[in-house]
Amino acid sequence: MLRAIIFDFNGVIADDETPHVQCFCQALKEFGLRLTKEEYYGTYLGMDERTCTAQLLMARDGHRDEQVVRQIQARKAELFRQQTAGHKPALFPGVVGCVKAAKLRYRLAIASGGRREQIDRALCETPIQHDFEVIVSAEDCSIGKPDPSIYRLTLARLNGVGPNLALVQPEECLVIEDSLAGIRSAKAAGMHVLGLATTYPADCLQEADLVLPSLAGVCSEDLLARRS
Repeated sequence: MLRAIIFDFNGVIADDETPHVQCFCQALKEFGLRLTKEEYYGTYLGMDERTCTAQLLMARDGHRDEQVVRQIQARKAELFRQQTAGHKPALFPGVVGCVKAAKLRYRLAIASGGRREQIDRALCETPIQHDFEVIVSAEDCSIGKPDPSIYRLTLARLNGVGPNLALVQPEECLVIEDSLAGIRSAKAAGMHVLGLATTYPADCLQEADLVLPSLAGVCSEDLLARRS
């Protein structure tokens, strides 16, 4: 039985993958690291920026300097803030309707490798701003996707919100993801996964239980029926 839906954020709720990747590549370049958009989506499978940065440092230096990782992440956040200062990223078509329909039946959460500031800004003054019981971001989890830690932490926090509610089990969660790294993270946490072909083509997401082009025109009942 499905009892909770956990959404990735960038590329699933907010249509902001392109500026995020552009700013990330620029920040890396300023620190002497090279990454193209094709490499990020191909070689690194859309893994979170912290994990990707650490791997690039390991390849270049033979070790990961945590201070440099933090500096690159801070610079990337600054670049993203500057690039989106005049307009915040739009929500994907269908997201508001899906979240509102799901909220009537299921517990909702966000598990994202992005920064909380960016998530809050994208949700601010939207119809779904207050619809998520739990939001877990990069600051909350020291290990990024494809490691399952972020989804395990999100479920633990979701279970901590309502002490009088029955605990939600991993197999009762549906995760909505747009990358292979995210799909593998959720699967390793024991959860079901819906892949959205908003960032990658559908044939790259076949490890998910179900792949759809987007959430447009899809309500939570559809998700449950198709998943089963």
